[in-house]
Amino acid sequence: MSTYTPDKWVLVKITGTDPHYRVFGSWYGDFVSGDSYRMNSGIKSVVQDGDNYIFHGATGSQYICHREMYGAHMYGMSVLDRLVKNSGGKMEIIYQCPQNILNMDWII
Repeated sequence: MSTYTPDKWVLVKITGTDPHYRVFGSWYGDFVSGDSYRMNSGIKSVVQDGDNYIFHGATGSQYICHREMYGAHMYGMSVLDRLVKNSGGKMEIIYQCPQNILNMDWII
């Protein structure tokens, strides 16, 4: 099982034949390594631990996301915008963190 703790994160809604939600995490880079991103395979469940949401993914990964860090940095948003554009309308960025995040149905 892999655990990731992104600097920024946002939810993405996937539609089509397998509708579900995913976590898109982005990390700030430094002089040696640039900014980076990763999107999980799909959210199975989420729990809250203090100021963090812990998302459990379909392949066993965990994303530990601070609730105040919702969003993406410029590089992450440019990647996400390109993914949405190339998805043929099957991907949607959730721009604001849902109020009912702990009670959402992650598989639509």
